Amino acid sequence: MSEAVVLVTRVGAATGSKAAAAALACAASEPDRAGLLIDLTDARPPRPSLIATGAARELEERLAVHLPNGGVASRGQTCHLALHTDTSVDDVAGALPLARESVAVVHLPPHLLQPILDQAPFSPSAALLRADLPEDRALTALAARDLAQRSIRVVVLKQPLGWVASRRALAGVLPVGSGGGLSERLLGRVLEERWRAQGATMPVGGGGHRIV
Repeated sequence: MSEAVVLVTRVGAATGSKAAAAALACAASEPDRAGLLIDLTDARPPRPSLIATGAARELEERLAVHLPNGGVASRGQTCHLALHTDTSVDDVAGALPLARESVAVVHLPPHLLQPILDQAPFSPSAALLRADLPEDRALTALAARDLAQRSIRVVVLKQPLGWVASRRALAGVLPVGSGGGLSERLLGRVLEERWRAQGATMPVGGGGHRIV
């Protein structure tokens, strides 16, 4: 089973949730462990990048063998798996053991959040909500409250990543601390298990997000 599972979705009409999910996968990657991004938004299958780490290519090969109906591609230091929105929860769960000790980031549309929470045979450790405040404050509060009641850490990202950071994240090559990307404080909260496993100090500071 993967080391940790993080859910990422949007609230209302907020944009940029996929780039944020990709940035989390980048931050969770290590030289010998590729972060896995599972995309359930009916997007076109990802294309392999010209540059990818050995760990990303190895994870791509495992996923391609066991999930032939999914679109799989190694991108930079990450691996992307695209599944249709009508994919069963069991199919998502089936991909997680293939990630082994890597972090899996599941990017999903809002209408799939509740089914994943109710039916999934795995327990997400954290969730990131991409929300425009104050427009969707009420909806965001409802979603965050439900997640918190399930003992899932919640972070609300109030602004999308910058354009350059988004492109680099989706290519799997966004280093932690890059301008326009996710703050180290947010990453420390969402990826708490990974930070602690590495013996890192939980970072503080940063803006553009709210921790619940």
